Amino acid sequence: MLDLFFEGGTLFMTILTLLLLGVIISFWKFPEWTKDIGLLALSFGILGQIIGLYGAFKGIEQMGQVSQQIMAGGLKVSSITTIYGLIIYILAIVLALINKSRLD
Repeated sequence: MLDLFFEGGTLFMTILTLLLLGVIISFWKFPEWTKDIGLLALSFGILGQIIGLYGAFKGIEQMGQVSQQIMAGGLKVSSITTIYGLIIYILAIVLALINKSRLD
């Protein structure tokens, strides 16, 4: 699991982990912010993937031809931040629904 953290890029994975903590804390302290923080996590995940793809395409452009395995590996690694951000967003929605039913 820790290897995914480093493969996804320490900057974006750290930000996403802090946003995960923010979702969990907001569940108890600031329930109206839970979905918004989750959406921010999803946005950062997508941004991390786009920046990763940009770097990969820049490297491919400089190298010339690359194999399909290298291309598939780059796409797989670049999607780690998006998957993590999506998991955080889904958790935020579930927690917001729990809060909604608890407050009604």
